[in-house]
Amino acid sequence: MQKPKVILSWSTGKDSAWALHALRSRGEVEVVGLLSTTTGPDTGRRVTVHGVDCGVLRAQAEAAGLPLEEVPLPDPCPNEVYEQAMGAAVEHLKARGVTRIAFGDLFLEDVRAYREVKLQGTGLTPIFPLWGLDTAALARDMIAGGLKAYLISIDTEQLDARFIGRGFDVALLADLPPGCDPCGERGEFHTVTYAGPMFGAPVTISLGEITHGARFCHQEAALD
Repeated sequence: MQKPKVILSWSTGKDSAWALHALRSRGEVEVVGLLSTTTGPDTGRRVTVHGVDCGVLRAQAEAAGLPLEEVPLPDPCPNEVYEQAMGAAVEHLKARGVTRIAFGDLFLEDVRAYREVKLQGTGLTPIFPLWGLDTAALARDMIAGGLKAYLISIDTEQLDARFIGRGFDVALLADLPPGCDPCGERGEFHTVTYAGPMFGAPVTISLGEITHGARFCHQEAALD
């Protein structure tokens, strides 16, 4: 019996990377690609939200051995433009035989509900391979399993900017303050993954300039 074809929503961070590992390990579906939205000018485009250079994004897809479905968005992007672009992407994926889309969400009910509502009636069923897992245990499992990532975005209203650029490792988990989710699920931090069991080989990344905004601290991540 043919396995359902799945596209994975890919942010470049640890949760989507580990979701890929989980889906492959369980063997219940066939992951046929990664789906990412990007913003900015044609040169120097970045992954939406995480702000990672698209060169890193494409190198991750190559390391994962999967085609990348890149959805380019303007910046700023009105909601109707976003929904139109995603609608076109959904139709393209369905034409490829994709029937499910996976997300690395962990426990935020409102985020899951939003995805489910927006995908209702599209022909793509959302799945959440990491949903409901204890995030403290999940963080430790990621690290023990060989996942390696850097913290490249910090919400300074939730976490001190001094954590920017740190590796996602056991030392980091020990240093996180009480109330900070070990996986950063509430937006405390975002990561970029450069190695792990989801990749055939590590992606060589260099960290660059740190910028401080009114609320967020960001560090550049580019191919070395």
